[in-house]
Amino acid sequence: MPRIFNVTFPNGRGASAANVQDPEGLIEAVNAMGLVERRPMIVLVGGADGLQPRDLDRLRPIFTAALVPLAQRLNAAVVDGGTDSGVMRLMGQARNEAGADFPLIGVLPARLATLPGQPLENDETQELEPNHSHFILVPGSHWGDESPWMTSTVKSMAQDGPSVTVLVNGGEAAWEDVSESTRSGRPVIVLEDSGRVADILTAALAGEETEERGMSLASSGLLTAVRFDQGPNALIEAAMGMLSGR
Repeated sequence: MPRIFNVTFPNGRGASAANVQDPEGLIEAVNAMGLVERRPMIVLVGGADGLQPRDLDRLRPIFTAALVPLAQRLNAAVVDGGTDSGVMRLMGQARNEAGADFPLIGVLPARLATLPGQPLENDETQELEPNHSHFILVPGSHWGDESPWMTSTVKSMAQDGPSVTVLVNGGEAAWEDVSESTRSGRPVIVLEDSGRVADILTAALAGEETEERGMSLASSGLLTAVRFDQGPNALIEAAMGMLSGR
């Protein structure tokens, strides 16, 4: 049986959380938290601690003017890694600033999650982002172990609704996140010129010689690059096409 509990953050916001150990427990947790509904799903993956303040400022409009309005308009749910860093921090802050109410679910290894009021145990552990609505804590002891659980969460929630992964920047764990998306048949939008893994993959999509794993993912037929300099509307249009089946 999953353990369902509430967390309260110093900013006064609260979230529902579940600690799960197996796929059956995940399904029970999703049901218990009222998250089962056929709806579009957006999986957000990418940079965390590797993003510098200047990167966060540059990328912020992608969240405030594209991802949050899109999720709210479609009554979608967003699944990400749930920590108070990088793209997950940007997503939580943008949702809060917009007063949006779509589900924002962080999925991360329980051993690496620091709950509100607890000290960081080591350099690997991370605090939870305080503007998420739900957290699902899963088995694993390394970042990237949560990737298949994110896919299972999407399948449990979406009831066969459409889904898309959006990659913004990304460090080493992003390779597993994108690989997991392609293994599950989920299309991936790669934000070109957002840095690191995203730029390696956009280069591979353009036919450039790059890392072998980048070329392998590019050949899956599931990756689409969207240029950052085309603005938030380009990302909205690409995601709408995938989530509506156009």
